[in-house]
Amino acid sequence: MTRAKVQVREVGLRDGLQMVPDIVPTEVKLEWLRAEAALGVGAFDITSFVSKSRMPQFADAEEMVQACLAMPGVQASVLTLNARGAERALEAGARRLVYVLSASAAHSQGNAGRDTEAALAEFGQVVRMAREAGPSRPVHLEAGIATAFGCTLEGPVDPERVSRLAARLAELGADEIMLADTVGYAQPRQVQALFRSVRRQIGALPLGGHFHDTRGLALANVVAALDEGVTKFDAALGGLGGCPFAPGASGNVAMEDLVYLLESMGYATRVDLAALLELRQGLAAWLPGVDLHGAIARAGLPKGFVRQAA
Repeated sequence: MTRAKVQVREVGLRDGLQMVPDIVPTEVKLEWLRAEAALGVGAFDITSFVSKSRMPQFADAEEMVQACLAMPGVQASVLTLNARGAERALEAGARRLVYVLSASAAHSQGNAGRDTEAALAEFGQVVRMAREAGPSRPVHLEAGIATAFGCTLEGPVDPERVSRLAARLAELGADEIMLADTVGYAQPRQVQALFRSVRRQIGALPLGGHFHDTRGLALANVVAALDEGVTKFDAALGGLGGCPFAPGASGNVAMEDLVYLLESMGYATRVDLAALLELRQGLAAWLPGVDLHGAIARAGLPKGFVRQAA
């Protein structure tokens, strides 16, 4: 019997490509996006509105937003770390902003150049900017808490600190909260406990999970989050990704592995997994020399695998 639908968001275009040293042409990014959308993926994290000199991979951020506005049915989000980035995103026409701040003070300084409290205060500015966009162009504002489960720079992160951050973000006006295991420190019991604690703080506000497979526990952590009622997860085709400002961080959970897990457990994703595996081969051609990861691509789909009805 089919269980609840689960949304999977492709973050390879942003989180994945930020770790690729060669600049990927805009046309290739859009070809990837269109191809994955055609096989059932409906949500994408497409770019970062950060300093072009610091992250030249995303110098085409405005162009990516404009292209996605012309794609019906594609839910495109963009990342920002500050009010200036949010301003650029809104001017480009972005309708879904992901504002990321770090639970770890050390990662906050490295990633955003300021402490967590300053980032939290600036989120209030971003909320006001988003709401001033007006009812004719509503903006969905997601708050992502990076290093929510631990930090390679700082070590353990107090879960109560994460819960307080989530509560404050909700009070300031976030439409959604995403907990991110940026460096792959999380384990399932920790995941269950933190999602449960955050849920108590934010009530019915949507809550999602962003897991890296640095230590091989990403899928186990997804299952733990599912048990806590989470129904939105980030992933990257081929397991691309990581954080250039978090030493030791490596790729996201592979999109193809995540879809297989969910579908085999009875959750409908709407994604054609066989076609996704074929697209992965195209990704390898688009990104020569870049290592791809994931178990299903190596082992193949088992005989008798059937997609869940959407």
